[in-house]
Amino acid sequence: MENPTWLTGKRIIVTGGGTGIGQGIALRLAGEGARVCFSYHASGKGAAETLRRIQEGGGKASAFPADLERMDEGVRMVERAIAEMGGVDALICNAGPTIARPFLEVAPADWDRTHNIHLKTAFFCAQAAVRSMQHTGRGRIIFIGSVHGRASMPRYGPYAAAKGGLEGLTRQMAIELAPLKITVNCVAPGLIEVESYARDYPDYRREAAARQVPIGRVGFPDDVAALVAFLTSDQSDFITGQTMVIDGGQLARLALQSSEG
Repeated sequence: MENPTWLTGKRIIVTGGGTGIGQGIALRLAGEGARVCFSYHASGKGAAETLRRIQEGGGKASAFPADLERMDEGVRMVERAIAEMGGVDALICNAGPTIARPFLEVAPADWDRTHNIHLKTAFFCAQAAVRSMQHTGRGRIIFIGSVHGRASMPRYGPYAAAKGGLEGLTRQMAIELAPLKITVNCVAPGLIEVESYARDYPDYRREAAARQVPIGRVGFPDDVAALVAFLTSDQSDFITGQTMVIDGGQLARLALQSSEG
């Protein structure tokens, strides 16, 4: 994955590319030679940073504002990106909030926001991308899921349900789109440290978090981005309908450990 021209000529759309994992993905793909268009929400400060870093590295990128809670804005963003790039080879559906509430405190608005972005908008953005991909005879759809889709914890009801839904959607779309030579996969990150941790989890400490991970460290956006780059490349032609967990071994380990563990 160190070849800087691995993805040369690929036209890729990333949702939520202004911060966190999405930013890491956009930077990695552009560094591998892809032309990247990404969406962003809120202030746009992170988007400007992503663009600056890509351009300073000699890459090409564009950023489009979009409130992905509104499905129509997401679809328009994808259509605009396709028009600008003259097509699309891969769509990475990354954007989505992590709303943590105790079960009895989850409001309908929490559920709707989570599922609108993670599932509804992702589905219809993929539909818009496939309308273009079907004319080129190949394509890649990659959903960013989560270990919460398989093994969760208290307070993550809507989020876990949405991420589990993405896994089912991945399998369904993979079968339906296989005749078009479009592969569909899901990447499920575990503990990936992003800048929002400092705001959302004031008690977070990297050293303490690392002790929860068998491999001995937390993950970072580029860990996820490296896998996404592979799945986007021509090297992954025979992989579809899969969810690939990237968590340093957290799901592989039993929750109950001995005093020595």
